[in-house]
Amino acid sequence: METTSMCGIVGIFDLKEKRDINKDLLSRMNEIQFHRGPNEGGLHTEPGLGFGHRRLSIIDLSSGQQPMHSQDGNVVLTYNGEVYNFPELRLELEALGYRFTTHCDTEVILIGWQAWGEACVDRLRGMFAFAIWDRAKEVLFLARDRLGEKPLYYAELPNGHFIFGSELKALKVHPDLPRELDPSAIEDYFGFGYIPDPKTIYKNVHKLEPGYKLKIKRGQGQFKPEQYWNVNFSVQNVKSEAEIGEELIERFREAVKIRMMADVPLGAFLSGGVDSSGVVAMMAGLSDQPVNTCSISFGDPAFNESKYAQMVADRYHTAHRVEQVDSDDFHLIDKLADLYDEPYADSSALPTYRVCELAKKQVTVVLSGDGGDENLAGYRRYRWHTYEDRMRSLVPTAIRKPLFGFLGAAYPKADWAPKMFRAKTTFESIARDSLEGYFHSVSVNSNGLRSALFSPKLKQELQGYQAVEVFRRYAKDVNIEDAQSMVQYLDIKTYLPGDILTKVDRASMAHALEVRVPLLDHKLVEWMASLQPDLKLREKEGKFIFKKSLEPYLPEDILYRPKMGFAVPLDNWFKGPLKDKVRQALLGDTMAQSGLFDQQFITKMVNQHQSGLRDYSASIWSLLMFEAFLRNNQA
Repeated sequence: METTSMCGIVGIFDLKEKRDINKDLLSRMNEIQFHRGPNEGGLHTEPGLGFGHRRLSIIDLSSGQQPMHSQDGNVVLTYNGEVYNFPELRLELEALGYRFTTHCDTEVILIGWQAWGEACVDRLRGMFAFAIWDRAKEVLFLARDRLGEKPLYYAELPNGHFIFGSELKALKVHPDLPRELDPSAIEDYFGFGYIPDPKTIYKNVHKLEPGYKLKIKRGQGQFKPEQYWNVNFSVQNVKSEAEIGEELIERFREAVKIRMMADVPLGAFLSGGVDSSGVVAMMAGLSDQPVNTCSISFGDPAFNESKYAQMVADRYHTAHRVEQVDSDDFHLIDKLADLYDEPYADSSALPTYRVCELAKKQVTVVLSGDGGDENLAGYRRYRWHTYEDRMRSLVPTAIRKPLFGFLGAAYPKADWAPKMFRAKTTFESIARDSLEGYFHSVSVNSNGLRSALFSPKLKQELQGYQAVEVFRRYAKDVNIEDAQSMVQYLDIKTYLPGDILTKVDRASMAHALEVRVPLLDHKLVEWMASLQPDLKLREKEGKFIFKKSLEPYLPEDILYRPKMGFAVPLDNWFKGPLKDKVRQALLGDTMAQSGLFDQQFITKMVNQHQSGLRDYSASIWSLLMFEAFLRNNQA
């Protein structure tokens, strides 16, 4: 069997007529994504349409070239991703009388379109972003996978062209792309640390949201993305705990198994956490050969999980590779700005880049443990949020807001203390409604800090808009009464695609590495969402049923120790080796000339942080990454 694998796609479509497409421009848009698919490149042009494709070959390396044409020549496809159920879909289509000339998933999508039209996307199980041109119908159709593993950017240009690509940099090649910054995206960025879908940093460029499709008919005028999938958090699974635990392992193993198909070296990220260790345990049980695993270690024992990764590697006799990352690995800052194309402030992008670099030395495809925290309530903040929401329900709003607002204002700030002693943050959160409270707990820069950071001009342009509206937009479309399930849903819609999956996609594609994510199999996600909340978070234990079901496979030290994650010593960097760089970047001409910030307040922040008076490391990092974006954007 053949799959197309990880790639980069681009396109230019004339919305109004059939003007010739500039093939040189299309080629340059395609080639700037060379890193996504270094094995092959292809272009298709015809009056009014151009498609481009870069390919990273994974299975049956000799065929599956794109853009791919239907046998009658009327349909063209450019596609990035993996459809894991394509063999079953192929059999279904053959039973309908369709004939295939290849054995790859690309042709299954192509013929699926001919058989089922836009409903073909409902049948696909996998990660994907694709564009189909149907010449007979004069229709361009785009779709993105349900959870947002693969990216898709698009823009309508003043000259009547519609352009799209896997990365924003492909669209920026086009000379007619307006680059006006979106004030609300700047507010979102400094609130969340990333720009949630469907916005980008530019007013005229959008991301197609996960689980959405977009159909454009030439000459029709307006077009609007349409949702084809959403996750439902209503409880439908009421079996016993033991039965649910058994079923979870069975479904998890199957999601891992269908992602192990490849004709190139395959392995797994192994951090030593529950999710990646669980993936490796399942892989080991499904493979005759030792599983290739890799992890990175940190010199600081407070952040080093490598000994736990080694425990799992030893237990399952994996071919394990580990490398230590320099704690002063800050030389990637400008590289990250180039990789992400727009402001992106998750500092764990640095070690993620390194672990992808390490993995590529050994394999071309890796399985990762991403998605477990969002689906099974693994983040500590879920525990705090449910506690705070109980407090909100106990105190009438008329009393709660002024009382806890006063306590929040009066209580001294203690950034240095463990969360249980940072009552100021808890009081401030309880004073707000549930969505505002959750936003307060996840925001990189608080409402007050953003207000102090922004210039009067930017505040005026915002017209009162606040980043919490991102949460409100998603919350109003669903009926989820349980506070824990609601914030899990919000994270699946925002943090997962906007931060986690963006980080992994860009870091892996920079090294021509494909990452597959079993815990984001949409059938598994739907099933996990149907479980009652206390099977996910029980008292203080997140991922409760997952950990219980993995007890026969993993040692207790892996399952029940505190969560760590990738940590980066920003505080020390900004007082030490990056002290001058911070001052030069944040107090220099680029930021001042942008007109977006209160430079006096930024100077005060930098001074207070570097003197040890306050810890502004997360805020300074978000400003550093924004400054790097501004410099790149001027080029």
